[in-house]
Amino acid sequence: MSTEARADPEAEPRALGPLANLLAERACERLIVEFLARLDLGDAATVAELFTPDGVWEWPQGARRIEGRGALREYFGSRPADRLSRRMCTNILVTVDSPTTATATSYFATYRVDGYSGGMLPPRLPANVGHYEDTFRKETGVWLLATRTTFLPFGGPTERVGPPVRP
Repeated sequence: MSTEARADPEAEPRALGPLANLLAERACERLIVEFLARLDLGDAATVAELFTPDGVWEWPQGARRIEGRGALREYFGSRPADRLSRRMCTNILVTVDSPTTATATSYFATYRVDGYSGGMLPPRLPANVGHYEDTFRKETGVWLLATRTTFLPFGGPTERVGPPVRP
């Protein structure tokens, strides 16, 4: 966007008034944070409900793509029961494109181990650091994730703590 357009708020047409735009931005931002909370705090299978019925989560590196709420529910519900994760999410930038569509970019760091059985673990480096590029759709008055694309410039395997797994 040019400097001239930023200086003149009337130079850029808005599909929504300022308050409706702010509410749409906040609803999309909340979806991003709710996604992380559900994954990290033991409600992973319900993450699929934050997506549209035809929602997609994909990773261009590795060509992984999960499409549809049922497939997303199965994917998120298959997380190992002994996985401990905490995600830090920041720099959330939501752009409302229309009364029913929006996009966002947000940055994250994921701390994650498998084999967790309780207690406090020593600090460790994040397993992944990257960013999400999201699209949102408002359906029947509710904002939902339509697509989430995950970019991982820094990543590695999930560390296993505790006793070794027996075959």
